[in-house]
Amino acid sequence: MEQGAGAARGPAGSPGLACGKRKMALHGCETCGGEEAKYRCPRCMKYSCSLACVKKHKTALSCNGVREKAAFVSIHEFNELNLLSDYRFLEDVGRMTDGAARDVSLHRPTTNKFINYLKNRARKHNIHLKTLPIGFTKRRENSTTFNKKEQRFYWHLKLIFPHSHAEYTVKRVPDDKMLGEILKPYLDPEESDPVIRQRLKIYTMSPQSDVQILMKIENRQHNSVSYDELHTSKSLLDNLKDKVVIEYPTLLVVLKKLKNDMGVLGQDASESTEDLDSDSSSLSSEEEGEIRDSS
Repeated sequence: MEQGAGAARGPAGSPGLACGKRKMALHGCETCGGEEAKYRCPRCMKYSCSLACVKKHKTALSCNGVREKAAFVSIHEFNELNLLSDYRFLEDVGRMTDGAARDVSLHRPTTNKFINYLKNRARKHNIHLKTLPIGFTKRRENSTTFNKKEQRFYWHLKLIFPHSHAEYTVKRVPDDKMLGEILKPYLDPEESDPVIRQRLKIYTMSPQSDVQILMKIENRQHNSVSYDELHTSKSLLDNLKDKVVIEYPTLLVVLKKLKNDMGVLGQDASESTEDLDSDSSSLSSEEEGEIRDSS
């Protein structure tokens, strides 16, 4: 509806409302040209007589019908509705700015100096941290940081559950947190999230002793894939010591009872475990390509 039509306020049938209707009626439909206008597009200001004509004009002009909040309005046409709209627009901008200021990940430096600092800190804990070039998916999504005050890593962590074809990302995991505690929200039959519990039913219904945590051994030949077994009774930091981490840890949660189906669990670390990758949709060829590029 035209903004000017709402300027005169009054009960139905009052002179003010009638004046508003007459003002709209002065314009004909700009789509069919045969009817009096009833609607005016907030985006392109085209007049229409019906819903059908509104849809036609959107298709013909590629118009989305959404008012452009930052569109220029001359001082002669500026009214209270424009003022209210601008005020709400500024409120939205303020909320977005405040949200960005609170998001720590947006303030994480991405310079080589920061990356080298992370590598040096990791090296002091016997963790061989490697990073991928800018543009790779794992480089973009990695949110790992090191808190100087606490002298502690906060890891970006990916958990893959191949038997349920599921994977989850956990951010800001302190390095002193026990691996069992990290997995508790996913594997505990009582304390885990109901939605996650249902999806990971095969895990939550299995005894905890049947759960095995694996981490791929990096920097090996392409046709030689092996995994280290991690321990739930140790902290994430202790589990990562003397291991190569590319960007962030990716942990594979498997069940020992399915080792025959997968054909790899229980083998010696020196034996090939290619079948494990074929059963895990998360370990895609694209991810393998990123890892090969980094070595």
